[in-house]
Amino acid sequence: MLSWYEIAHGLIGGIFVGAAYALLSAGFSLTWGVTRVINLAHAAFALLGSYITLTLLEMAGIDPLVSIVFIVPLLFLLGLGLHYFLIKPTAKRTRDITGASMVLCFGLYIIIENLLVIMFKSDDRVLHSRYSDISLAIGPISVALTSIISLAIAAVSLVIIYFFLNRTYTGKAVRAVWQDREGAMLSGINVEGVTAITYGLSLATAGVAGLCLVLMYSVTPFIGFSWLVFVFLVAIMGGLGSILGVTVGGLIVGLIVSLGSVFIPLAYINLVLFVLLIIVLLIKPSGLFRR
Repeated sequence: MLSWYEIAHGLIGGIFVGAAYALLSAGFSLTWGVTRVINLAHAAFALLGSYITLTLLEMAGIDPLVSIVFIVPLLFLLGLGLHYFLIKPTAKRTRDITGASMVLCFGLYIIIENLLVIMFKSDDRVLHSRYSDISLAIGPISVALTSIISLAIAAVSLVIIYFFLNRTYTGKAVRAVWQDREGAMLSGINVEGVTAITYGLSLATAGVAGLCLVLMYSVTPFIGFSWLVFVFLVAIMGGLGSILGVTVGGLIVGLIVSLGSVFIPLAYINLVLFVLLIIVLLIKPSGLFRR
């Protein structure tokens, strides 16, 4: 018989991990929606954010929260480079950018994974900061401070992305290109610039999501594929380009993973997730929050 403590702990844990998955999926959803590119290397860039956080802390004593100052501009620039030096030249040489991008980005994923193995070996890496061993009480339940910080970073980041897309000219331009690329060009929107910004924003948010995840879990260079599976689930379930959708989708996936492991064996969790995905696709193929 399960206790209310186990259920409550699963609920809280699901919210924490779900927020991180939502942030990780936000950028993936944007690039897929705006450019029709399926960036299979997205989770690998999140891993870069995790390892940048670990390296800055271990080598320079830089607090994980301060590492955001380094992660965001660096990953944003990598996003611009991804667009201008890889995706754009590929798009000029093919009519099927979606298929070509999957092959290209999968190769990029393998390269990043192997570089991480060479640089950091394949051992589990755990973040040891000045507040790693601190826990806070939520009623009778003890919660790690790092998990609360991760939730706060993910929530603030998602709110910033939402207001950027809905309250700024550039953000509205991103949405316009997603809805009708040719119409956006005819309206005078710099589609090339908007696309580049989308890639930069995508990888910057991936890097911050990597920080959120390493605050809660250990990482290895091989964990990216597991993250990628969850990214696909969240993005498709929530609807491409919908920040509200990926937020709700991330929380749903996080709760199923965390709370589901309380009721059923962990090996069956992925089965439950993919059955849910099939149901969503049958009922609302565009996602829960897309018309």
